[in-house]
Order: sequence, then C-alpha cells, then structure tokens
Amino acid sequence: MDRFDSLQLFVRIVELGSFTRAAGLLDIPRATATHAMKALEARLGTRLLERTTRQVRPTLDGQAFYERCVQLLAELDDAESSLRTVAAHPRGTLRVDLHGTHATRIVLPRIDEFHMRYPQIELVVSSGDRLVDLVREGIDCVVRVGTPQDSSLVARRLAVMPEAIVASPAYLSAHGTPRHPDELPSHQAVGFFASSHDRRYPFELIVDGKPCEYTPHSWIAVNDAEAYVACALRGCGLIQLPRYHIEEALRDGTLVEVLADWRSSGLTVSAMYPQHRQLSPRVRVFIDWVAALYEQRFGRAE
Repeated sequence: MDRFDSLQLFVRIVELGSFTRAAGLLDIPRATATHAMKALEARLGTRLLERTTRQVRPTLDGQAFYERCVQLLAELDDAESSLRTVAAHPRGTLRVDLHGTHATRIVLPRIDEFHMRYPQIELVVSSGDRLVDLVREGIDCVVRVGTPQDSSLVARRLAVMPEAIVASPAYLSAHGTPRHPDELPSHQAVGFFASSHDRRYPFELIVDGKPCEYTPHSWIAVNDAEAYVACALRGCGLIQLPRYHIEEALRDGTLVEVLADWRSSGLTVSAMYPQHRQLSPRVRVFIDWVAALYEQRFGRAE
C-alpha cells in the first residue's frame, strides 16, 4: 500500500473508530489494514492509534497527524478536481510542427473543427520536413512520415499511407512505360533527399512477397514534396509518393500511375512528443483529434 492509500486508511480508521469498518469501506482485507498501519507507525517512529477490544482511538500524536492528513487530502482533492476541469476544457498555447503537405492537405483544411471543439487552445503551427529539436525549440508535438529513430520521443502511429509510382504522359511517351519493377533502373526518376542529410530515397515495391528497392538514374534531386511533384509534371522522371498527394493529377491525367500491380509497404505517419515531458491535456486532445482525422482519411493504422 502506497503512502497516499495509507493516509486515506488512517483517516477512515480514526473517523470510524474501527479497523474492520475502515477496511470494509475501502474494500481491503482487515489484515492489510492492520499491516499498513503498523508500517505507517514504524515509518513515522511514533504510535498513532490506541487499540482496545471495543474501539480504536488516536493518540495525541495520532490526533495531530489526523488533522494534518485531513487538510492534506482535502487540498489534494481540490488539486485533482481543478486538473479534471483543465482536462475537460484544455487551454493554453499548443506548438505543433507538421510535415508540409500534411499541414496543407490533411490537417489545416479541417483545423477549424479542432478550434470549435477546443476554443481555449491557441495553436502555433510550423511546417516543413526538417528534423526539429522539440525540447530546444519548445515544440509540444510533431507529425512526421517514416519510422521514428529518436528514442527520446514517444510515437503514436496515425496511418500507413499507400503509395504510387507515377510519371507525366510526356515522360512515358519519350521513355516508355515500365512493365515490371526490374525495368526501373533503366528509367529516369526525380531524386528525393532529406533536408537533414544527403541520403537519397530509392523506390520501394513488394515483389514476390518481399520489399525490394530500386534506384533509377536521376539528373535532378529535390527535398520538398511540392517540388518533387512539379518536376514530375514537367517530365523529369518517375516519382513515388503517397497517393493522396497526387489524386487530382491522376484524375485529370496530368500524371499516370505505373506498376500498379505491385504495391509498396506504404509510408508510416506518426505523432511524436518528448517521452520525459508530461503529456498535457492540450497535447493529448490534439493527438487524439489528429489520429481520428488520419483514420477517417486512410483507415485504422495497424
């Protein structure tokens, strides 16, 4: 039994004058109550209760300790009540950082719904694809694509987004349409690299049940999703990216999907926050809200 439970038990014993009745009220065995009070007295180095065959009453030290416990438990109850109010009506500034296209195409188009639900939260939203230092920059949480590598962050998976390999009609007319993933190395692609390092990302498809990587030749590489699509529209090569990003281009024919018979593993999207930081009510409600948003768009994250 922890200290808080011991104090609650002690107060009930004094008020009811009985170990048995106090134990019954708290739904614990009488032997547990007896052991807990002996441990409490041993820890404090004084006798708190006088026990007779008919009644239990506090000693002088016990009476003084009882009065302090009643005050302490009342203050703790007030504190918990105030926190429950805050949890029900979170307020304050919430700083979030979103991947650029996720900000403009998924989260911000419905951000007014979040504000209507939690009008006392003031949002400060930054966007991009760089790695941010959440603690140093004072950011409460981020939404990022890919498998989290930072062990200091707690990650909640939001979605696994299906991908597509696409190109412009002009590129396919000039270079042909790949019919099998093994043909990809002979094609041109628009390279994509992360802002934080020089790593370039290959294409990835599931072939014969196994993930395989392909690296077509590229004469141009970018580190921004909008630039990536813009290059593909100009016939610079094949690109692979989440399908949601190019749905309109696929509908109007400005981009054409290739190798549709082979799927990718998909891109994981996660909400992350520092593990050593207490999850505040405003962070919790935002992550719950954005998780529901992604589930509606992409299905439940497995």
